[in-house]
Amino acid sequence: MLNLLLVTLGAAFITDKFGLSLALGAFIAGMLIAETPYRHQVEEDIKPFRNVLLGLFFVTTGMLLNPRVIWEHPFLVLGCFVVPILLKAVMVTALARAFGAPQGVAMRTGLGLAQAGEFGFVLLNLILDSHLVDSTILQAILAAMLLSMLAAPFIIQNANRIVLRLSSTEWMLQSLQMTKIATQSLKQSGHVIICGYGRAGQNLARMLEQEGISYVALDLDPDRVAAAAAAGESVVFGDAGRRESLLAAGLHRAAAVAITYANTPSALRVLHNIHELAPTLPVIVRAVDDADLEKLTAAGATEVIPEIVEGSLMLASHTLVLMGVPMRRVVRRVEEMRDARYSLLRGYFHAAAADDDGHEQVRLQSVPIDANSDAVGHSLDDLGLVGNGVEVTAIRRHGIRGVEPDPETKLRANDIVVLRGLPEALAQAEERLSRHRRAA
Repeated sequence: MLNLLLVTLGAAFITDKFGLSLALGAFIAGMLIAETPYRHQVEEDIKPFRNVLLGLFFVTTGMLLNPRVIWEHPFLVLGCFVVPILLKAVMVTALARAFGAPQGVAMRTGLGLAQAGEFGFVLLNLILDSHLVDSTILQAILAAMLLSMLAAPFIIQNANRIVLRLSSTEWMLQSLQMTKIATQSLKQSGHVIICGYGRAGQNLARMLEQEGISYVALDLDPDRVAAAAAAGESVVFGDAGRRESLLAAGLHRAAAVAITYANTPSALRVLHNIHELAPTLPVIVRAVDDADLEKLTAAGATEVIPEIVEGSLMLASHTLVLMGVPMRRVVRRVEEMRDARYSLLRGYFHAAAADDDGHEQVRLQSVPIDANSDAVGHSLDDLGLVGNGVEVTAIRRHGIRGVEPDPETKLRANDIVVLRGLPEALAQAEERLSRHRRAA
């Protein structure tokens, strides 16, 4: 930390001695440190200082603004707001196109970088200190820059709509992309949609192929998609967070969805779309740890698989084996831990679970309760859903999933009851609920 401060302050001191700004010296020092092997550790070390100083920088910059200039010179502020954004968007779009980016990507890049940056405030401070521009114009520029930063989230959020309106070829490219996804999944039914085709997605795809289960994988890495498609794998380029991509991948014909990347915000977008399009479809989500477990479960995830839990189980099992614990006992311990952690696997380890031939396999069944069903207002016990080889594992209500509900829980309209059991018992329970719905 002392060496880092020495380099930063020393570079700022040197540039100041040559008549340049202190900020320029600190910027050069940052660029030099970024080329060293210690850049990641340096970033973590300075993060508390960066957050505090960045907050102070924007606070002091905002205090320089005189709000009266917006009311007294609205057209000047509007011109300083619109013209730089348009010029910067056009310039960045042209540069992106010159370097070979597609038109849609280039326009989205231009819209994402059109707003003012923090270096503009640094230049404004230098201009203010040197008295190079009239104070009224300087205040108008400052107000326009702040307005552009306020407008940036809305511009980025609606970038796709703006590009589709401005670019006629973007409609064609997206239509071709959706057509390609739909063609890949058109002949498939009861398949698995794999969101993300990284290492976890590829391992899942191989296991599905070994079991004879079809799949469609969506990924945003064009090189990975091209390499996998050339190898004959069912992978297409598409954003799983978009409703159109999920529909084109055959969401309504799919048996399950697996989100194989550990990105909670993106997974929540996928879950939101699936909840609106196919609320009864089971979704398995990968996560780093249990920190977002409740958030993902409430969003509709059937099961959340944390990497840390699986890593700790493997670490513990190898340690026990090295310490001389019999392998059978180690396997039993691991099964007990998984049994307690994963609700979907509780039947897997019992004697009634699937054998190697898959004759009698415990599985899940999601049964929606419509508003006209006679089951509405009756408890699970009254409907005979408790016992008889069937277990009610969860009830999803208003997007919230309640695990292991009480037998006295009464069903409501639009509930989704998740049952677990052997195929014959599940068929009887589903028939019982269906008979209630038809009787209505």
